[in-house]
Amino acid sequence: MVIDEVCGAIVRGDSVKLSSFATFQVRDKKERIGRNPKTGEEVPISPRRVMTFKASNVLKSRVLKGHLNRKVKSKAKP
Repeated sequence: MVIDEVCGAIVRGDSVKLSSFATFQVRDKKERIGRNPKTGEEVPISPRRVMTFKASNVLKSRVLKGHLNRKVKSKAKP
């Protein structure tokens, strides 16, 4: 299946680009100091790998167009 291939590539650390949709990438984050918002105590955040999702310009424009169409339709209703 396509999803299995995409997942496998992401797990291996490969970048996956789905044309006109998005790019998935894995990146490494270094250890850093965070803060507990409740107590204000500084806490170390361990290094980890995270997946990023970057929408293509085609997807972004379609979402924006859909949002604008909804606004126009909601204003047109009596």
